[in-house]
Amino acid sequence: MSRNHFSELSPCEALIMKLIWEAPQDMAVQELIDKLREDHEKEYARTTVVTFVGKLKDKRFVDTIRKGKTALIHPLRSRDEYRIEVLQEEADFWYNGDVFEMISSLIESQDLTEDQVKKLKKALTAKNK
Repeated sequence: MSRNHFSELSPCEALIMKLIWEAPQDMAVQELIDKLREDHEKEYARTTVVTFVGKLKDKRFVDTIRKGKTALIHPLRSRDEYRIEVLQEEADFWYNGDVFEMISSLIESQDLTEDQVKKLKKALTAKNK
């Protein structure tokens, strides 16, 4: 039950991947730098961002594609695939693999609206079919 799985992202890598996943198409490094500054008030130098993209390439999260002088960042893994992996690792570590206990803890720690409770019931009903 190691928490240092090879594909675990650092907070900065996770932020960069979030922006890449949210982009409607492959993203240029400069676009990424601009989004980090505009949306998250991160003033990273180009070399810093390129270094993080290189680390993400090493972890097989992204690849870069050259279009003329521009390098476009292309995601290799989906956001949903990564979310599921992270949630499973958290369940394995904190709840000894018991996903039910993890979900119960999350639900008990939240103030849910009636609509959210209905959606949860609907999801559970659909899962049991």
